[in-house]
Amino acid sequence: MKDMGHGGNVIDELMTDHREVEELFGRIEGLPPGAKDRKVYADQATIELVRHSVAEEEYLYPAVREHVAGGDAMADKEIDDHSKAERMMKDLEGCDADDPEFDRLIGMLMSEVRSHIADEEQNLFPKLRAACTAQTLDDLGDKVRQAKKMAPTRPHPSAPDKPPANKLLAPGAGLVDRMRDALTGRGKKD
Repeated sequence: MKDMGHGGNVIDELMTDHREVEELFGRIEGLPPGAKDRKVYADQATIELVRHSVAEEEYLYPAVREHVAGGDAMADKEIDDHSKAERMMKDLEGCDADDPEFDRLIGMLMSEVRSHIADEEQNLFPKLRAACTAQTLDDLGDKVRQAKKMAPTRPHPSAPDKPPANKLLAPGAGLVDRMRDALTGRGKKD
């Protein structure tokens, strides 16, 4: 997968993540059911989605709560979306590409994530952009990039999703996940 130009403010960074995940979903959809690479792309999408979700929960949603009118309800809805997607990713983790359950789960995950992306890009991001200074958005972009480097790469549905507990536990889980991924080759094509 090509680098799509990470950097810039928090909205640009997260929208780049959205495009990368959509590219992976397109690759999955472009392969026939049962094709082994569908699992590879699903694992890559899971890694990206988990990192992205952790970064949003650590920095984006607290900023939405602080700066956007009605931000608590918006953040709660987005965190609920993450919880649904994370449970689907956890179920998907145990499926091979030729498992009949794989197609059902990946279809549900893609639908959930696409709906979440549309909601963020059409509602949350414009409100955040209007409520924050350019400097605040740039600072959040830096924090989100740093959080993604330390974030877990596997779904942990029972982990806390609100500060401060999520900021304390994510780096440890992230280290363990990255070690497991390196040892197993998860998310890499043969």
